[in-house]
Amino acid sequence: QVQLVESGGGLVQPGGSLRLSCAASGSILTIYVMGWYRQAPGKQRELVATITSGSSTTYADSVKVRFTITGDNAKRMVYLQMNSLKPEDTGVYYCNAALVTFTSIHNTYWGQGTQVTVSS
Repeated sequence: QVQLVESGGGLVQPGGSLRLSCAASGSILTIYVMGWYRQAPGKQRELVATITSGSSTTYADSVKVRFTITGDNAKRMVYLQMNSLKPEDTGVYYCNAALVTFTSIHNTYWGQGTQVTVSS
């Protein structure tokens, strides 16, 4: 069994910062990629940023420069530092991991999500 648990969401004013964390646990052999996605009300879930086990990163154009994704392979953690937040960054942020378990199951897992609200 695999679990992803997010933390760090909340309410912040425009221009402010938040740092999200995600911890992966369970019968994990190897994590290939971890990432963050978000879903705004009435919209589809979209990619925010990803990081591979080799520390290669990708970002959505809308968050480049403002957001930074980092990971700690040993701790099985991924972080998202969000700066210069805008109201349009509001949504539920989900952690995602593509991995293989000790029983050789290759799959993608999701956390429960953490709410980020950017508002004055």
